[in-house]
Amino acid sequence: MKRWLAGSLKHKLSFMLVGSLLVPVLLLGVVSYQLSSSVTEEKAKQSGMNTLRQIRTNLEFIVQDVENMSVFLIGHGDTQKYLNHKQTDATEYLKMIGFLTNLAFSKKYISDITIQPRGDRATLSTFFNDTVTQSGAPDPLAEQPDYFAKHPKYWTSLYENETFTGVKRVISLIRPIRDINNFKTLGMLTISLNEEVISTYLKTSGLESNGYVLLLDSEGRIISGGPSPWLNRKADELFPGIALAREGASVKDYGEGEEKKTILFDQVPNVGWTLMGVIPYNEYKAQNRYVITLTAVAVAVAIVLLVGLVLYLVHRVTRPLEQLTRILKNANPDGKMQTFPVTTVDEVGQLMHTYNKFSNRIQHLTEQVKTNEARKKEADMQALQAQINPHFLYNTLSSVHWMALMSKDMQIAEMVGALSDFLRFSLNKGEEFCPVSQEIAHAQNYANIQSIRFPDQFEIRFIIHPELGKQSMLKLVLQPLIENALIHGIQKKREPGTIHVVADQTNGSMTFTVEDTGVGMDETTLRSLQDQLETALYRDDGSGSYGLRNVQRRLVLHYGLDSRLSIESAPGKGTKASFTIPIREGAS
Repeated sequence: MKRWLAGSLKHKLSFMLVGSLLVPVLLLGVVSYQLSSSVTEEKAKQSGMNTLRQIRTNLEFIVQDVENMSVFLIGHGDTQKYLNHKQTDATEYLKMIGFLTNLAFSKKYISDITIQPRGDRATLSTFFNDTVTQSGAPDPLAEQPDYFAKHPKYWTSLYENETFTGVKRVISLIRPIRDINNFKTLGMLTISLNEEVISTYLKTSGLESNGYVLLLDSEGRIISGGPSPWLNRKADELFPGIALAREGASVKDYGEGEEKKTILFDQVPNVGWTLMGVIPYNEYKAQNRYVITLTAVAVAVAIVLLVGLVLYLVHRVTRPLEQLTRILKNANPDGKMQTFPVTTVDEVGQLMHTYNKFSNRIQHLTEQVKTNEARKKEADMQALQAQINPHFLYNTLSSVHWMALMSKDMQIAEMVGALSDFLRFSLNKGEEFCPVSQEIAHAQNYANIQSIRFPDQFEIRFIIHPELGKQSMLKLVLQPLIENALIHGIQKKREPGTIHVVADQTNGSMTFTVEDTGVGMDETTLRSLQDQLETALYRDDGSGSYGLRNVQRRLVLHYGLDSRLSIESAPGKGTKASFTIPIREGAS
């Protein structure tokens, strides 16, 4: 087997592609199905919990509405007046019946409202088809005579009332009616909820197609939802061994095999009710059938395509020259050439070995071209400087300086003198380096010229470490930074500004900083300038500040990447440009 694989590239690729593509496709199909099944189940549970929360919100509204209605009825003037009278007045009686009937009829979930006065006075009850002829409501005072001394209200479990139209299942709120003046008990108020209406809310909740929602009381009895035989039975009779949740929302799995179910719980506060949602696992299986069918079709199509792809690739890979052409075609000409490890001695291995040698050579030549381009630009700048006749220029400026002195125009004389010194330093023999003191003097000459051109617009301060004066540095780097600070920072302000030029010595290096109090830059402009300076290291696209880009290229060319310009700025606070260069040993 080993010799068979090593003897032919076609054998190697056939075995490799079939093994590396067919197995992952099958595993991918299995994993995709498992993930889809898990997501389907989790989505159904989440949807179920959302449904329970919506039902809970509706029930909370109903409970709160009934309790608010009870408070309204207890404090209503007609109720207090009727219950405080010792004898029944027919007019008041009929008025109260109509009042209660209209109030109950406005809420479809209210079955009836009953007021039972103390003593032998006639009971007040709503008057329509659901009028109670015999009530099965429990009496909380039968077991606890002082119940209402400790509790303001009592919510019953499910019970039955006899009405004109038959038996009605209801859940009731019972609370005492007390005199608002002396708190003496005047009677009992009962507001009953129609279980059929509550059950309708539960059955139309939107749970999974075969799922259902049950409403349990504080003792775990079913008071609504589900078929009639389940009502008033405890949930653990229908679901043996189930542990009912009593706090918050929770999800549990119940049962095994075909009887397995997902049980959802949520609590209705203040009344001790529990919402119990039941989702059969068959619902997940029904949804997963579509997923498994789709997965099987996808895997089958992938296998068919895989066989065709393997045959095609085996045919193509036997042509190493075409393979290498595709690799070179996809290579990035501006980036680093990719190298490939050579692990075989067959045709492809030999081609890759040759390609690696060429790529290394191309990389070396690319770096050499970049270096030559940088040097060429430096030479072009020096040639440009050499085109000016320094002696002619100096003599002309000296004549202008003499004429200004003869005319007693000291400002022109001072400006021409500073310009002469400025140009003499800039064009001096084309040298690239100078003492720090000369670079500072050059910057001061530039500042003097600009102060004459723009009087009272700016102030410049030089703070130079005393030991740096004789140190050597690249010349013509401070003046562009000062110019940039003046033009783009100070001159855009309405009031005068200040430029600080600082030269300091730390750990064998010199740090130069030019900081202004100008308008500064926002974050977007600052980031754009930093990008332009970074781009200037490799190519000149003509964008942004030419002076800053030129300084950036010259610093990196002579001192390396660690000497790049650092720009910091904030709107309204000014801009700071700085760079650090090494102190050359032996410089004096």
